[in-house]
Amino acid sequence: MNIEKKTIDIAGKTLTVETGLMAKQANGSCLVRMGDTAILVNVVASRTPKLNCDFLPLTVDYRERTYAAGKIPGGFFKRETRPRDGEIIVSRLIDRSIRPLFPEAWHNDTQVVAILLSYDNENDPDVIALNGASIALMLSDVPFFTPISAVRIGRLNGKLIVNPTIAEQENCDLDLVVSGTQDALAMVEAGAKELSETEMLEALNLAHAEIKKLCAFQLTFRGKAKMTPVEPAIDASLRSEVEKLGVPKAEQIVTIAEKSSRDIAWDTAKKEITAAVLVQFPDQGATIGAVLEDIFYRKARALILGKRIRSDGRKLDEIRQITCLTGILPRTHGSSLFTRGQTQALVITTLGTPRDSQVMDVLGGEYKERFLLHYNFPGFATGEPKPERSAGRREIGHGMLARRALLPLLPTAEEFPYTIRIVSDILESNGSSSMASVCGGSLSLFDAGVPLKASCAGIAMGLVKEGDDYAILTDIMGMEDHLGDMDFKVAGTRKGITALQMDIKIAGITTAILAKALEQARVGRLNILDTMESSLATPRADLSAFSPRMVTVMIPQAKIGELIGPGGKNIRRIQEESGAEVNIEEDGRVFISSTDKKAVDAAREMVEMLAVEVEVGKIYHGRVTRLMNFGAFVEVLPGKEGLVHISQLAEGHVKRVEDVVHEGDELDVKCIEIDGQGRVNLSHKAVLLEKK
Repeated sequence: MNIEKKTIDIAGKTLTVETGLMAKQANGSCLVRMGDTAILVNVVASRTPKLNCDFLPLTVDYRERTYAAGKIPGGFFKRETRPRDGEIIVSRLIDRSIRPLFPEAWHNDTQVVAILLSYDNENDPDVIALNGASIALMLSDVPFFTPISAVRIGRLNGKLIVNPTIAEQENCDLDLVVSGTQDALAMVEAGAKELSETEMLEALNLAHAEIKKLCAFQLTFRGKAKMTPVEPAIDASLRSEVEKLGVPKAEQIVTIAEKSSRDIAWDTAKKEITAAVLVQFPDQGATIGAVLEDIFYRKARALILGKRIRSDGRKLDEIRQITCLTGILPRTHGSSLFTRGQTQALVITTLGTPRDSQVMDVLGGEYKERFLLHYNFPGFATGEPKPERSAGRREIGHGMLARRALLPLLPTAEEFPYTIRIVSDILESNGSSSMASVCGGSLSLFDAGVPLKASCAGIAMGLVKEGDDYAILTDIMGMEDHLGDMDFKVAGTRKGITALQMDIKIAGITTAILAKALEQARVGRLNILDTMESSLATPRADLSAFSPRMVTVMIPQAKIGELIGPGGKNIRRIQEESGAEVNIEEDGRVFISSTDKKAVDAAREMVEMLAVEVEVGKIYHGRVTRLMNFGAFVEVLPGKEGLVHISQLAEGHVKRVEDVVHEGDELDVKCIEIDGQGRVNLSHKAVLLEKK
């Protein structure tokens, strides 16, 4: 058994990599550990290419075993089932980082599987898994030649931190995950509390400095001899014939502005050219198609770099026409329709009570999530007859990005105790529907009356680069995303960035290019905010008539049991009598909600009465609850009663209690004593004497 174990120090933390002990039948495998967080990463690949495949058939799966945190899965089956959203996000981080580094000719089925085996609730598994994926690929015989590494950067009290702990992350105003090679950055995922572009660049530079160390460390491992991708051979005369017919068509069609018209024209041209060339080169349809796609790719890029204009006629920094509509649906709590060019998002906000919050069962423990954002991408958005299914990885990832952009701007639970759910339904898509969801989400929250701290807009940037010549594109459409060298999404307010996501497909993108892209994105974002704020500049003054009204009452924790009552008796009575919904938190917060304000006010009064203590010397209007030989018990506050001794029922002598009061009678009583055991003694006689 050839076991190899190496360590590296990253900002005071030790990353340990062990190979040769586990999963030896995989093409490549390693156990990566930081602290007591340990992840096994395995790589497997088929020995032969996939037939008729013109893409990289790569699958990345990151999975968490609950035993890693000493837990047993919840639910009926008591085993891990479908991946949680967090696992999908980590899978996407790894995929987006490694995918551009495979050879274009590699078409073998390839799978990366990362399994969390141990979790210390201190070291975040995502960057550890990403580093492990690169190491496993470098060790394997899969043709992966360039190591890629990742770090997380946080900012605590104005100071940047490399790989902050879970506890530190909670207080950071920046959560930045960066992957890259020794030469350039490859992938960025960030959430921030309105950081400036300069501050973000500083964090990116720090991340790359640490990434270079990790990449050099990976090169010290001994890997297997690599498989050789099968390069497809294209007949020179075939290519010449396709170029002769395809170049003029591509140059003409690439300037058609409207997406569907352009797609139809190019599909028609491809069929005509393929049919013509097949006469001379039979059975070469796939090759002809590949050459045609390469021609279109080159001509679209040449239009941008050569003429500095884009397929739809826009300038490089020009944003498509934007329209913003709010309050378009009558019964929803907040709604907006955000349209930018041929991308359109219908975004709905729904307000709920704390009972509507989602219980999140994660390895670190359960918690309640009060802000949900769900993104849907139906087939009709791109004119495709696609069946409706549950959310895929892309939909989950786009929803998480939009949520990250809006989250820092939400009011606190103390300021606005509602559960907030946003649903973004994409109705049309031609580039950056996730950023349309951010813009529409901000408007929808404003329309719902949510006191958002500021308007938030998102914009997608692109890059086309050939040698030293490059063009940065503002507000990219779908075709530019496909043919470009960078997909760069930035969301934020006028003050700064709240979310950033970047995928780089080529090497050689310098800090200077990133700085220019960030500045161009800032200008674009401000222009979008101008348009949004001309439609709705501030949150509406009042909530929708159909949203629940809610108030928060704080009671002492010692009073929680008393408010609930035996078997929930008191809380049920309050809800039944008032018609409002009452939710109690462990810290003593009581949330009262109803669409009827009168119901809320009635429930609030009852809750406050239950939390109030009986005071000596105070007169109460009570109700007789039961009679005894020695006196009558009177309820003076909800759930609180005291004894009126027979001697205190009237001014004169009382022979029988029933001679003065009966069960259910109402009378005024004065609290004359609370004894050492907490028993309340009342007097009706004292009230009668005071009235004289």
